[in-house]
Amino acid sequence: MIESYRTVQKLASAEITIRRSRFIGQAIPVATEQEAVDFITSVKKQHSMATHNCSAYMIGERCEIQKQSDDGEPSGTAGKPILEVIRNMNLTNVAVVVTRYFGGIMLGAGGLIRAYTDGAVAGIAAAGPVYKVSHQEVMAEIDYTWLGKLENELHNRNTLMGDTEFTDKVLLRCFPVSSESEAFAEWLTDLTQGQGVIIRGEHTYIEHKELP
Repeated sequence: MIESYRTVQKLASAEITIRRSRFIGQAIPVATEQEAVDFITSVKKQHSMATHNCSAYMIGERCEIQKQSDDGEPSGTAGKPILEVIRNMNLTNVAVVVTRYFGGIMLGAGGLIRAYTDGAVAGIAAAGPVYKVSHQEVMAEIDYTWLGKLENELHNRNTLMGDTEFTDKVLLRCFPVSSESEAFAEWLTDLTQGQGVIIRGEHTYIEHKELP
């Protein structure tokens, strides 16, 4: 599990017009290659009357899977530029389709590359690039006498918190960045003078607009 990666937040689209041709860029977060293929298929059905539905996707925490398609445009003028946008924006787990409705004016190879690049950029911008950062759940089971102190200290530390459970004890759920979780657990132990029970939970990716 890597510490962080960059993807998009949601499915979204944006349209631009270049010399009377309409270019509709759509981007979506995907977890598997099958999800990417299914998305591309759905866009082709949605825009079955379009001249071209060109696409690219990159999947894997280390970008292990990279595919692109020109969908009938001259080789290297559509799918490759879309993939380059994904790569240059340091994105992964994302699929992008740029749909073209031909407007009657030829763009040439250079014009097509720029148009599909701009369409991909517009679609990704609409989908909202975000960071997925690895966090580990660290729980502290404490007596009620420690609650006020811990809540204050956790607030001052800007700790990402989950739901708190109140029974005969209090269970605080904290989500420090995974790389800092060991030090965080030791800090909690020191803070409660060893009287708290510290439990380490699962690692999970949490969305951030910027790297924490």
